[in-house]
Amino acid sequence: MPGETITGATGSVKVALLLPISAPGSASSVAKALKQAAELALFDFNNPDISLVPKDTMGTPNGARAAAQSAVKDGAELIIGPLFAQEVSAAAQVARSAGVPMIAFSSDEKVAGNGVYLLSFLAGRDVPRIVSFAMSRGKRNFAVLVPQTAYGRIAEAAFAKAVASGGGSAPVRASFSGSNMESAVQQIAGAVQSGKQIDALFLPAGQEELPRLAPQLAAAGLTSAKVQFIGTGQWDYPNVGSQQALIGGWYPAPDPKGWNSFAQRYTKTFGGTPPRIASLGYDAMSLAVSLSQNPPGQRYSFSQLTRASGFAGVDGLVRLLPDGTSERGLAILEVRPGSPSVISPAPRSFNTASSY
Repeated sequence: MPGETITGATGSVKVALLLPISAPGSASSVAKALKQAAELALFDFNNPDISLVPKDTMGTPNGARAAAQSAVKDGAELIIGPLFAQEVSAAAQVARSAGVPMIAFSSDEKVAGNGVYLLSFLAGRDVPRIVSFAMSRGKRNFAVLVPQTAYGRIAEAAFAKAVASGGGSAPVRASFSGSNMESAVQQIAGAVQSGKQIDALFLPAGQEELPRLAPQLAAAGLTSAKVQFIGTGQWDYPNVGSQQALIGGWYPAPDPKGWNSFAQRYTKTFGGTPPRIASLGYDAMSLAVSLSQNPPGQRYSFSQLTRASGFAGVDGLVRLLPDGTSERGLAILEVRPGSPSVISPAPRSFNTASSY
């Protein structure tokens, strides 16, 4: 139920969970999964002193604003959620006025900052990890094949910055949409076949594009066995290894062991397979629990939320940054025919993250 409060040992620390519980379409099922994941974190931590108070945003800015007002009235010390950027903006106005921090699930960085922290996976933030790893394996000269999308533009900008800071170069570039995919692939293939020095091909594409793109790459003589393919977290989807051209490709992502363990516990508790975003609900609640033993007024302070050591969760290490964005400690995975394999482990602390 939207207003059902889940209480731990004493429930003395109130944490509100703002989600589009009654929104139309798939949003309500995502909200349900995030809520159940948060509940699972409470179960796993053996009744911490937290009352988790769900609030229905209805998936609208007005609903989010009302939910935030209700949360503040209830005495919430921390707000988890909402999900959508417009909801976050509306709820944040209320939360900031009351001095209540928010840990939201939107991936739009425009809504971050000034007490709003985004726990979501943010576009482009994983790119330095894969570039650093590729360079450590001797890859210095890159080709880029990028989709003509907002995500593609963000990923390419992050890639250019990471390559430049590492002393590499990216002399070959092509971009594609649904209509010119073949010509873009041929442009890259022509550069490789001409003898141009290319050590790796950066492909910031995902489940929408790769199944159509990979066969064209193979037909043009481009496979990861010939030119090292490197991707982003967009590659982290089931059956990515079903595309032969991608076998041997590298990409950054959380260690799958964390997700697999979480998914098994979730399924055993609630039935059904959780959507991938559900881990954010678990990790947000875990973070809230880990800080709940601090003194009142200091539990969710700026210094506590942005502590340099970060927090460990389903998806590995994560730390909230002063600007409201987040940084993650990621592994490097290699695409295999069955399931991907970790070839460079995620860091165990942020002190070692710089030594990838």
